[in-house]
Amino acid sequence: MRQIGDAMNRAVTNLLRLDAELLRLANRINLRPVLGRFFARISRLGDGVAWYALMAILPLLYGAHGLATSLLMISAGVPCTLLYAALKKGARRPRPFITLEAIHTTVPPLDEFSFPSGHTMHAFAFTWTALHGVPGFAPLLVPFALLVALSRMVLGLHYLSDVLVGALLGSLVAAVAIAWIG
Repeated sequence: MRQIGDAMNRAVTNLLRLDAELLRLANRINLRPVLGRFFARISRLGDGVAWYALMAILPLLYGAHGLATSLLMISAGVPCTLLYAALKKGARRPRPFITLEAIHTTVPPLDEFSFPSGHTMHAFAFTWTALHGVPGFAPLLVPFALLVALSRMVLGLHYLSDVLVGALLGSLVAAVAIAWIG
């Protein structure tokens, strides 16, 4: 039994090391001023600005169908917010720029902890629910959601594992919202 525990500890240690190295690699992009500003703006839009604007515009463009799509987006966004808050409070994983050397961040975090990425969770939940109602927005929303996720690592605010779990949870919440309401 002890051998299994030792092997698992080594595996977890190696995964955490890989997580940190991938973050360092992504964070190098932030050292280029133009790219750093680009990803800071993407991240800022992912704070909610872009999503709220989309929810406001959809009813204007598509009437009742657009309103239903916006309400579906909200029905995914609320559980994401609750889930995100509970997981952050429970996991209490420090932000990478706090625990790792040479991580360069240019934007302040919205909260203290890193796991999971709430920006990514919401980006994926909002993207999938919006595309359920308006599939033609895919060429705009899918790249934007991916850029929001990448921005969180580039800016030194999240590890890859934070982003991947955020994307998975956001996708799952969207799937439940679509199955239940959509």
